[in-house]
Amino acid sequence: MTDLRHLLLWPVLAQIGLVFGLYVWLSAVRLLAVRSGEVQFGCFELGRDEPLHIARLTRNLSNQFELPIIVFACVALLVAFDRVTWIDVSAAWLFFVGRVIHTGVQTLTDDVPLRGRVFVINFLGCAVLVAHLGLVALGW
Repeated sequence: MTDLRHLLLWPVLAQIGLVFGLYVWLSAVRLLAVRSGEVQFGCFELGRDEPLHIARLTRNLSNQFELPIIVFACVALLVAFDRVTWIDVSAAWLFFVGRVIHTGVQTLTDDVPLRGRVFVINFLGCAVLVAHLGLVALGW
């Protein structure tokens, strides 16, 4: 039988990879903007004067430290209690796929309503993990 605890770690590692990729992307576009004379480094201090294409990326990177934290906590606790199911693994992958789609929409478009609809994918994956952890906490 497959140890599902290990399988649940893969979507978490994928999410961490997404964050690392966003850091590289953000660093590159900021450096290019400065080198091209579009902005000076000082505009990134508080982000008020960032060009729109960079501000979208900055905001998305910030979003990666909001809902994903709940997923990380749920995964850690489910693994620690050895209560991981195939549903959890599927929910974690659904969450990650939703984060990738959300990142694409948020960083490449100005379509806020679409971004909200795509967010539902992330939220559902997270909600399933939270619900299972809640059942574990109740002794089920």
